[in-house]
Amino acid sequence: MSLIRKILDLFSKRSKASTGGGEKAIAKQLKQGKWTARDRITYLLDDGSFREYDLFVEHKCHDFGMDKKQLPGDGVVTGIGKISGHPICIYAQDFTVAGGSLGLAHARKITKIMDHALKLGVPLIGINDSGGARIQEGVNALAGYGEIFFRNTNASGVIPQISVILGPCAGGAVYSPALTDFVFVVEKVSKMFITGPEVIKTVLGEEISMEELGGARVQAEVTGNAHFYAETEEECFQQINRLVSFIPWNNRKKATPFPTKEPDAKYKIADVFPELATKPYDVRDVIRCLVDDSDFLDVQSAWAANIVTGFGRMSGQTVGFVANQPLVLAGVLDVDSSDKAARFIRFCDAFSIPLITLEDLPGYLPGADQEHAGVIRHGAKVLYAYSEATVPKLTVIMRKAYGGGYIAMCSRHLGADFVFAWPSAEIAVMGPLGAANIIFRREIAEAEDPEAMRQEKVDEYTEKFANPYVAAAAGYVDAVISPEETRDFLLHALEASSHKTEQRPEKKHGIPPF
Repeated sequence: MSLIRKILDLFSKRSKASTGGGEKAIAKQLKQGKWTARDRITYLLDDGSFREYDLFVEHKCHDFGMDKKQLPGDGVVTGIGKISGHPICIYAQDFTVAGGSLGLAHARKITKIMDHALKLGVPLIGINDSGGARIQEGVNALAGYGEIFFRNTNASGVIPQISVILGPCAGGAVYSPALTDFVFVVEKVSKMFITGPEVIKTVLGEEISMEELGGARVQAEVTGNAHFYAETEEECFQQINRLVSFIPWNNRKKATPFPTKEPDAKYKIADVFPELATKPYDVRDVIRCLVDDSDFLDVQSAWAANIVTGFGRMSGQTVGFVANQPLVLAGVLDVDSSDKAARFIRFCDAFSIPLITLEDLPGYLPGADQEHAGVIRHGAKVLYAYSEATVPKLTVIMRKAYGGGYIAMCSRHLGADFVFAWPSAEIAVMGPLGAANIIFRREIAEAEDPEAMRQEKVDEYTEKFANPYVAAAAGYVDAVISPEETRDFLLHALEASSHKTEQRPEKKHGIPPF
């Protein structure tokens, strides 16, 4: 065969393999409102940048009639492309080929591209759309999952790992996304669960739909398994592009800097922050008053909304924000918000992203439900994450900072490098009313006018303790500043701590309160 014939034969084989499960299977995929694996990759990555590898990999299974089946690419597309000019490794399961089921060859393609990502020091994106383990391959399929999980864990904190759920992701398959840094879901498309509706009905007698059990909204709002929610696949890919613009390509580099921009003129702290101490406000608007171009990327916005986590830029550099949200449960810490904050803090620390904490909370959420759900253990995760973090840590106490909440939200005592407080800050063991009722219980009870005496003691306690100056006098607050000075002080602190080094005791690893 001549070279030309061989080249033509190559193109023919490549074309056939690239059609996946064939035109009928592709049409069925599109009818379900889902894009094909290659269309997803093409839309997400820079034009013309994707190069596919292992297109001709074949399975080696001979049981249950598998020896008569050809599975193009073994149901997964792998390769390297670019986002905003930067290389990135990617895989996308192809549901048109055997339902995207995972066999050993399928898994080995994924682990190979994962190994590439780790060696090259580039992010890994996995697009999940699979019916699960390929039953015909038995334990080999389970082995494939195990090898993926092992690599997810090895890559954790070294390269960013992003999971995109664009179809079913059930059983053992869900643990790979759970081990990655960010999970994206799409309404009516994404389905995640350990056991499906049929198993639940058989075992427990409960009837529930796939959407109610593990749909996109459930994962984004109820379980917290998903970090970003989108209405369409197109919106989802736009979210991914925005996220990767904020994060570093690996743990040895910093995120790509952007030109410095002043916050949008329409965001002014004087307009956002209320004068009345009991009035709620949206802390995200405070963040937009501080960050470049008022551009803030809210992470896990729909789950545990009493705390806000996300990325912004200051002087062109990426910073991570953790902020109590007074609009929801007065910004208290509870089981879910503690988990959310701790995980985000650890991501930022792993990838050298400075942390800014905006504090305004009355403490931890009281109640038997929280105690029985393990708020002690979950709350300790925040303490551990902040204490463990060695990136620059800046804290601004805006209003309430009571009790254990004051300590947990990156106080000086957990290693904050700079702590600033607004004149409105109240730093105390508890709120003035509760404190007065305890400290001056006898005086209030014996007074001719108990309510007048109570108010007098509340005012006395407020003047003595519920203000930033007692903490500043003890050196726990570095500076009491006006709200309008906050951006300037944060920029100064970020610049001053940009070459921060911090030594910790030598150890294999700590044991966080999982």
